Amino acid sequence: MNLFFAGLLIVGVASVAITAMLLVRRRAPAGSWFVDGDRAAGVFGVIATGFAVMLGFVIFLAFESYDTSRSGAEAEAQVVAQQLQTSELFPAPVRRPLANALVCYARDVAYTEWPKMRSGQGANLINPWSVVMFRSLQTVEPRTAAEQAAYSKWLDQSTDRQSARSDRTHGAEGVIPAPLWIVLFLSAGIIFVFMLFFADPEEHVLVQATMMGGVAVMITSMLLLLWFLDNPYHPGVGGLPPTAMKRTLASLDQQAKIVGITIGDACDAKGIAR
Repeated sequence: MNLFFAGLLIVGVASVAITAMLLVRRRAPAGSWFVDGDRAAGVFGVIATGFAVMLGFVIFLAFESYDTSRSGAEAEAQVVAQQLQTSELFPAPVRRPLANALVCYARDVAYTEWPKMRSGQGANLINPWSVVMFRSLQTVEPRTAAEQAAYSKWLDQSTDRQSARSDRTHGAEGVIPAPLWIVLFLSAGIIFVFMLFFADPEEHVLVQATMMGGVAVMITSMLLLLWFLDNPYHPGVGGLPPTAMKRTLASLDQQAKIVGITIGDACDAKGIAR
């Protein structure tokens, strides 16, 4: 989220709301448009409370989705690192192909999938290197106890990686449906219109401006927070970067240098096959 444009939007909405209040205030009767202010305040309380409760539940839902995407990205990166160690226990002919596919998988996630997820395409992505790993695994015939244990462990880790991948990608398109956004904006509009009926020429201008501006800032900020949580992969402050997978890539390179092997030469820096 770009903080400058977010702040500009909040200031703009508040300015429009305050201007509307001051314009309505010029023609408003003394004591506001309501004959019974207590009754009007009670109705406004019901509307505002309903909006606040609904907004609170939706923010909680969006935060859970945001946290699930973050946790999934970290878990996926961790499993990729673990699978490289498991691949070293396989028969010699498949060790390098599996290791290469793992590195290319990580590169594809960090440098090819992530930009697509930022545009909302994450749910339909298929990593081609997972197919390469599956085909390489089909050629394995474990004979020793170590190879059999590694084969079984690899299958478990592949399942964990796919689960973590699903958690990571499910938030790319957002979890809040369009009808809910419509209801939220409609409710915010009703509160804005209702506030205009509290315009009172006998009140100080600063009091009226603060009253309307405070409500406008609060509602706009909450809606922006909701958008932020519903779009976890947006560029800018608070967006989820591929930090965990990049960290795993650096770790894989270090492990390869220590062992004295070369991995990742099957693809370029973005995970695209050579």
